[in-house]
Amino acid sequence: MKSVKELTTETKIQNRLKNSPVCLELVNYLFADEELQEMQEYANNVSIRRLGYNDHGPVHMRQVVGNAIKMLNILHDFGIKTSLEEEEIGTFEDSMCAVIISGMMHDLGMAIGRQEHERMSALLSQPIIDRTLMHMFPDNLHKRVIIKAMATEAIIGHMSSHKIHSIEAGIILIADGCDMTKGRARIPLAINTTPKVGDIHKYSANAIKWIGIHHGDRKPIKIDIEMTSEVGFFQIEEVLLQKIDASPAKKFVELYAGVEGQERKCYL
Repeated sequence: MKSVKELTTETKIQNRLKNSPVCLELVNYLFADEELQEMQEYANNVSIRRLGYNDHGPVHMRQVVGNAIKMLNILHDFGIKTSLEEEEIGTFEDSMCAVIISGMMHDLGMAIGRQEHERMSALLSQPIIDRTLMHMFPDNLHKRVIIKAMATEAIIGHMSSHKIHSIEAGIILIADGCDMTKGRARIPLAINTTPKVGDIHKYSANAIKWIGIHHGDRKPIKIDIEMTSEVGFFQIEEVLLQKIDASPAKKFVELYAGVEGQERKCYL
């Protein structure tokens, strides 16, 4: 049974896609896919209980989808074309489909382990991508090919260990980095009592109160982060900023962060 957090996040995603029947059908298909759900839940089990990492399961993957949809729509509002649009090989809707698929599957590889999990995610996701695209576009081989390739690039590139070249993959990279609020750190902090290497990431994430993604003032996308303590700066500088720096979408992003009640620091 899905958690309340999963269902709430799904509703937010569906509301953001009300004006796109194709993308709405896509997310509903993925939300109802039992195999995908089982794979997400198992990946989360391995991440949290076996490896001691934070949430890499159904809630996180849905949150990344929601972040990516919001950012892609902002770029669209500013008249900025996606890579598929710019290359005149696909539509904005095709780009959105690729982003949705990759967001929902980018961490499936955690079911195997942390090391190179992005590559394992790309491998494990292929049958589901094929099945999904055949359902969505049974008579359009071109769409199936470009969306699959784009989604795979985004999946394999979400850790910034593999160079990516598209706006779409760059958006997933940043969207993944933006899911670092205290909710993701809560479970590992609760079950791990013995100090060990890597704990700084959990305590830093636990200091992130909220992250806002809005239309920017100087650039299209504004990411605004509020923290409860300065330890949160570690998460921003060592995780999010690294992902933004590696993203082809970096030039469209402005980034601010600060402790609640204090002046924001401008990173970008």
